[in-house]
Formats: sequence, structure tokens, C-alpha cells
Amino acid sequence: MSASGGTRAIMAALGANLAIAAAKFVAFAFSGSSSMLAEGVHSLADSGNQFLLLIGGKRAQREATPQHPFGYGRERYVYAFLVSIVLFSVGGMFAIYEGIEKISHPHELEHWYWPVGVLLFAIVAEGFSFRTAVKEADQLRGKLSWPQFIRRAKAPELPVVLLEDFGALIGLVLALGGVGLSLLTGDGIWDGIGTVCIGALLVLIALVLAAETKSLLLGEAAGTDVVRQIETAMVDGDTVTGVIHMRTLHLGPEELLIAAKIAVRHDDTAADVAAAIDAAEARIRATVPIARVIYLEPDIYSEAEAAKGPDREATPGGPAPHPTGH
Repeated sequence: MSASGGTRAIMAALGANLAIAAAKFVAFAFSGSSSMLAEGVHSLADSGNQFLLLIGGKRAQREATPQHPFGYGRERYVYAFLVSIVLFSVGGMFAIYEGIEKISHPHELEHWYWPVGVLLFAIVAEGFSFRTAVKEADQLRGKLSWPQFIRRAKAPELPVVLLEDFGALIGLVLALGGVGLSLLTGDGIWDGIGTVCIGALLVLIALVLAAETKSLLLGEAAGTDVVRQIETAMVDGDTVTGVIHMRTLHLGPEELLIAAKIAVRHDDTAADVAAAIDAAEARIRATVPIARVIYLEPDIYSEAEAAKGPDREATPGGPAPHPTGH
């Protein structure tokens, strides 16, 4: 996923959210609407989230060190996970608390035109931000559905902005509904109900973001299409006759680690094998440019060994070996 596309979406969302947050707090000051207060905090939290994503992208560009030999690419995942925490705590839980408080102690809205006007402005601004994120994501989404894109994307920025903007648009509609019903019925409890709905929505989005970024933090393999491209590039049918087994791991959105055991001919010399490995690495990097770290181990393919299946005890994450004597 292009980092520049994610940055453009973040900057568009940041500009929109700062303007919207200021307008919502002004509307709250004049009307006393809890929906406007919850939405103002929501926009402020979103602005902070965009700052976190920008910081994560900047810190991820640091050079590798002896303590972190594979670099800092996963910083982007760490800061995306922080976004989910901020959205859950500052946005969602605050809105739920404020809504319950308003339901318990309802009061009529004052100067109703302030919240209505600001909400209409916010819908237009959030729509612009959401349109920018959709446009950038469409260049990378291909034939994937939107849920598949959110699930499979290795770069966190666009999925985060997409979910935040989508949630913000729904939240604005909920706030407008709460304010509208309060005006029609003269009962401020509807404003509180709308606020609780906004909070529940933000909590749900935060949980989805947390689940996706946790998976990235744990370490995800390359996508199926990328794995197929790597295997095709690795095997030339002459010096490298097959892939015995392979593992891939994203060190960051644009950094991929590949470790594989490749099959070579039993009568190849050490020089032939070394040349074959170098050539295979060059083909992989030409096909998949994000393949930054490649470890290839040569071996002689054996049908008898292959028939035994993989040794799970020799695989990271497999069962622990039994103690001696058991």
C-alpha cells in the first residue's frame, strides 16, 4: 500500500476534523446539546488519531540498529493500535457517559439552529474527507470488497481513516436525528439517546480497529497472490527445481521477510548452489520489490521426506517438544 496515498487521506481527515471540532464546540456552547459535545470530543479524538498516524509513519522511517536489525516498520502498527484505544476511551466511552447523563437529566435545547447548522457543515466536510480516503483506497483495493480490503490491508493508515470517516458520517446522522427529535418532541432525552448511539458506534469501530491492528502487530504473512508470485519467481526449473517450504512475514507495510528451503539438484556444486540462490533472490526482488530480507536454504528434494508432512515441532508456534523421558 502506498504510504503517500495514506498520508494524503490523513491530511484531508485532519484538516476536516479540526475545523469540525471547533464548530461543534461552539454549537455546544450556544445550545447545550450533549450530542454536539460528544461529537466535538469525537472530532477532537479523530484529530489526535491522525497526528498519531503521522507520528507513526515518521518514526517507522528510522534506520535499522543493532538492537532492531529489521528496522522500525512496525511502529505504524503500534500507533494505529493506539488510535483504537483513543477512539474507544476518549470517543466512545465519553459519549456513552455523556448520553446517559443527558437521559438522566434532560433539558431543552437552546438556539437549535447552531447544532443543526454545524451538523450540516460537518456532514459536508466529513464527506469530503471520506471521499478522499475512498479515492486513495480504490487505487489499491482492486477486486476486493471493502470489508476484505480493511481485513487484508498491510498498511494501517487508509483502513483507519476509512473507518473513522465512515463512523463520523453515521455519528453525524445520529446526532442530527437526536437533535431533530428533541426539537420536534420538546423532550431533551432524544438528544441523550442519540449521544449513547454515537458512543456505541465508536466503541464498535474501535474494537474492529484493535482486532485488525493486533493481527498486524503479531505478524502477518504476505497475501496469497504475493506468495504465489514469490514461489513462481524463486523457481527457474533448472538450478532451483522447487520450493520445499516457505514462510513470509511483514516487518512493516512495505517490508517483507522471506525464509524458504529450496530444492536444488543433488549433483550441483557449491558454486552452482550459491549462484542459484543469488539469482533466485534477484528474481524475487524484481517481482516483489517490498521483499527486503530474504533467507534461502538449499536442500535436496526427497519425496519420502515430503510425504511425512511438515515437522510442527520444528516450526515457530508449533507444539513444544516433550521433555526427555516422557
